[in-house]
Amino acid sequence: MDRISEVLFGLIMVLTFTGSFSAAQAGRADIREMLLGALGCNLAWGIIDGVMYLMACLSERGQGILTLRAVRRARVAEEAHHVISDALPEGIANVLQTPELETIRRRFIQLPDPPARPRLHKDDWLGACAVFLWVFASTFPVVIPFIFMRNAMLALRISNAIAIGMLFLTGHAFGRCVGYRPWVLGFSLVLLGCALVGLAIALGG
Repeated sequence: MDRISEVLFGLIMVLTFTGSFSAAQAGRADIREMLLGALGCNLAWGIIDGVMYLMACLSERGQGILTLRAVRRARVAEEAHHVISDALPEGIANVLQTPELETIRRRFIQLPDPPARPRLHKDDWLGACAVFLWVFASTFPVVIPFIFMRNAMLALRISNAIAIGMLFLTGHAFGRCVGYRPWVLGFSLVLLGCALVGLAIALGG
């Protein structure tokens, strides 16, 4: 789901540039300016998403430390059970019975002391780099026609076709993840993506 979201964000960003591009009146300088704008925008967005990923890692790890401390500080077992239930997804928490919560509480108590504060690990930094590359790379299929073709109008049509295809594939993958019909969500995301791009262009985005 995270990868699907990143591709969708990247596509919408680059389409705000290509969607507002007038191929009929464009020269090479205009194409170059559009390419630099689209790639620069997604470069910045990729860096922002990478930073947000690191913040999410710190948040998740910090919540785990706070939960462990809260369970250990609980004066009665029922209080610890409540803390554990709040930390679990609702669907899982609802099916756990008191003996199972008590087993989790006891195992929490047996764990070694947690660190004083959450820290980022090597895998977190690698994950942030992967997020950046994923967002930035999602622009290239859409802008490639403008790099290699001199006919701006034809390049724009091919670029739009690539963007529509990527939107469909993104929606198809989303449908498989959430259990809806992939083909329906594929076409729906094409319509939604075009609407969002049109809204962004209309608002000066």
